[in-house]
Amino acid sequence: MEDHYSVQYDRLDDEPLSVAVADAVATFRDEAVTELEPLHYSINADALERLFEPRANGLRSDGSVTFEYSDCLVTVTADGEIRVESA
Repeated sequence: MEDHYSVQYDRLDDEPLSVAVADAVATFRDEAVTELEPLHYSINADALERLFEPRANGLRSDGSVTFEYSDCLVTVTADGEIRVESA
Protein backbone atom coordinates (compact mmCIF):
# COMPACT_ATOMS: atom_id res chain seq x y z
CA MET A 1 0.00 0.00 0.00
CA GLU A 2 1.23 3.50 -0.79
CA ASP A 3 2.14 5.70 2.19
CA HIS A 4 -0.41 8.31 1.14
CA TYR A 5 -3.00 9.16 -1.49
CA SER A 6 -3.96 12.65 -2.66
CA VAL A 7 -6.81 13.80 -4.83
CA GLN A 8 -7.94 17.25 -5.87
CA TYR A 9 -11.50 18.16 -4.94
CA ASP A 10 -13.37 20.67 -7.10
CA ARG A 11 -15.11 22.91 -4.58
CA LEU A 12 -17.48 24.21 -7.25
CA ASP A 13 -18.63 20.70 -8.20
CA ASP A 14 -21.97 19.26 -7.10
CA GLU A 15 -20.36 16.28 -5.34
CA PRO A 16 -20.40 16.80 -1.58
CA LEU A 17 -16.98 17.05 0.04
CA SER A 18 -17.94 14.27 2.44
CA VAL A 19 -18.49 11.91 -0.52
CA ALA A 20 -15.13 12.88 -2.01
CA VAL A 21 -13.43 12.20 1.36
CA ALA A 22 -15.06 8.77 1.67
CA ASP A 23 -14.10 7.92 -1.92
CA ALA A 24 -10.48 8.98 -1.30
CA VAL A 25 -10.22 6.85 1.86
CA ALA A 26 -11.79 3.86 0.09
CA THR A 27 -9.30 4.24 -2.77
CA PHE A 28 -6.36 4.48 -0.36
CA ARG A 29 -7.52 1.40 1.57
CA ASP A 30 -8.45 -0.45 -1.66
CA GLU A 31 -11.92 -1.14 -0.29
CA ALA A 32 -15.45 -0.40 -1.38
CA VAL A 33 -16.77 2.82 0.11
CA THR A 34 -19.64 0.79 1.58
CA GLU A 35 -17.08 -1.13 3.70
CA LEU A 36 -16.04 2.04 5.55
CA GLU A 37 -17.63 3.24 8.77
CA PRO A 38 -19.97 6.21 8.26
CA LEU A 39 -18.01 9.46 8.00
CA HIS A 40 -20.16 11.13 10.66
CA TYR A 41 -18.64 8.76 13.26
CA SER A 42 -15.38 10.68 12.77
CA ILE A 43 -16.35 14.25 11.91
CA ASN A 44 -19.47 16.36 11.52
CA ALA A 45 -19.90 16.15 7.74
CA ASP A 46 -22.12 19.24 7.59
CA ALA A 47 -19.50 21.31 9.41
CA LEU A 48 -16.81 19.96 7.06
CA GLU A 49 -18.90 21.03 4.06
CA ARG A 50 -19.50 24.51 5.50
CA LEU A 51 -15.85 25.00 6.35
CA PHE A 52 -14.78 24.79 2.72
CA GLU A 53 -17.87 25.94 0.82
CA PRO A 54 -17.58 29.06 -1.36
CA ARG A 55 -18.22 32.26 0.58
CA ALA A 56 -19.89 35.45 -0.61
CA ASN A 57 -16.48 36.99 -1.32
CA GLY A 58 -15.13 33.91 -3.14
CA LEU A 59 -13.38 30.67 -2.22
CA ARG A 60 -11.54 30.27 1.06
CA SER A 61 -7.84 30.57 0.21
CA ASP A 62 -6.14 29.01 3.22
CA GLY A 63 -6.69 26.65 6.10
CA SER A 64 -6.98 22.92 6.54
CA VAL A 65 -8.57 20.34 8.78
CA THR A 66 -7.11 16.96 9.74
CA PHE A 67 -9.06 14.11 11.32
CA GLU A 68 -8.95 10.33 11.72
CA TYR A 69 -11.35 8.24 9.67
CA SER A 70 -11.34 4.46 9.15
CA ASP A 71 -7.80 4.06 10.52
CA CYS A 72 -6.54 6.83 8.22
CA LEU A 73 -5.42 10.39 8.76
CA VAL A 74 -7.33 12.67 6.39
CA THR A 75 -6.32 16.25 5.66
CA VAL A 76 -8.56 18.55 3.64
CA THR A 77 -7.05 21.86 2.55
CA ALA A 78 -8.70 25.05 1.38
CA ASP A 79 -7.12 24.67 -2.06
CA GLY A 80 -9.12 21.45 -2.56
CA GLU A 81 -6.58 18.75 -1.75
CA ILE A 82 -7.75 15.66 0.08
CA ARG A 83 -4.75 13.76 1.47
CA VAL A 84 -5.11 10.33 3.05
CA GLU A 85 -2.38 8.48 4.95
CA SER A 86 -2.15 5.67 7.47
CA ALA A 87 -3.03 6.77 10.99
